[in-house]
Amino acid sequence: MKAVFIVYNQANTERVEYMLDRLEIRGYTQWVDVRGRGSVSGPPHLGTHTWPEMNSAVMTVVPEEKVEQLLEKVKSMDAINDEVGVRAFVWNITESV
Repeated sequence: MKAVFIVYNQANTERVEYMLDRLEIRGYTQWVDVRGRGSVSGPPHLGTHTWPEMNSAVMTVVPEEKVEQLLEKVKSMDAINDEVGVRAFVWNITESV
């Protein structure tokens, strides 16, 4: 099992939910109003007067065989509108209850 953490501009919320549905990924946890700044490029998303945009984030735990397909979809979404931004990070899950 792998945990996939996806951080995205709130403008992409419906696209991310649709992507998870299409990949038949049912279980996830979503955070709204996530603040931050990318490590490579893009403006900060801080919800302030100067930097008004905000991010959201989703974490899902999926079988290892779904990870590549999910990352490809995230990559495609980012390529369509790289100014809006979406990133994904993967962790190994060694145990769950």
